[in-house]
Amino acid sequence: MVLLVIDAQKQITNTALYNFDLFVSNVKKLIKAARENHVEVIYVRHDDGPGQELTKGTAGFEIYGEFEPAKGEKIFDKTVNSPFKDTGLLEYLTEKQTRQIIVVGLQTDYCMDAAVKCGFEHGFHMIVPEGTNSTFDNQYLSAEVTYRYYNEFLWKGRYADCISMEETLAFIS
Repeated sequence: MVLLVIDAQKQITNTALYNFDLFVSNVKKLIKAARENHVEVIYVRHDDGPGQELTKGTAGFEIYGEFEPAKGEKIFDKTVNSPFKDTGLLEYLTEKQTRQIIVVGLQTDYCMDAAVKCGFEHGFHMIVPEGTNSTFDNQYLSAEVTYRYYNEFLWKGRYADCISMEETLAFIS
C-alpha cells in the first residue's frame, strides 16, 4: 500500500478550492498516519511546460508547504493528467508489487480523475478517502457539484473505494 499525493502544488493549493480547510486538514492527517505506520508517501507534480503558470523551476510548481515531502520520499513529475504515463511511477509500483493505492490531491475533475481511472485500469485497488481531493468552480459546474459527482457517483464502486477518513485511517494502521 502507498499514499499517492497528486498535484498538491503551491500554485493551485489555495482557498479558492472547494472545502479548502477540510482538504488540507485531511491530507495532513493521512500523510502523518502513513509515515507513522510505515506506509510510503509518494508525490506527483504536474508540469504544464515552459511559459505556463505551473512549470518546473517556478515556486508554484513545488509541493504545497503543509504537505512537504520528508527526506527520501519519492516525487514523480508528469506532463499529462495520468501519473502513470511516462513518469516511472507505474514501473516503480509494479516492481514493489504494490496492489493498493490511497490517492489524494488535485484536481478532482482532472488529474485525480485520471489517477483513479488509470490506476484501476492498471489493476490497482484505488482508495479515495472522503474530503481529500478538491477542485475549483468552472463554467459548467460548481466545485462542490464536481466533487460530489466524482466521489459519490462516478468513482464509487466503479473505479475506487470512496471511504470515510475514519475507515482510511483504520486501514492504514
